[in-house]
Amino acid sequence: MNTTSQSIIEQAKQLSALEKIEVVDALLASVDKPDAEIDKQWAREAEDRLAAYRRGEIKVLDLNQVLAKYR
Repeated sequence: MNTTSQSIIEQAKQLSALEKIEVVDALLASVDKPDAEIDKQWAREAEDRLAAYRRGEIKVLDLNQVLAKYR
């Protein structure tokens, strides 16, 4: 890590929790740019899964069954 990054981090440590969250959110937003092609692929995948569900091709579980697995 270079000195500029280290300096910014040290300054950020002095912020309130809410201010830190705002900084993190802004930083993540600056590197997480939307990709229309990926969004289109995810939409297609969701549509395919929904269609398979409606055709009865996908096994479904009750939410409580899923949650019980992780308790």
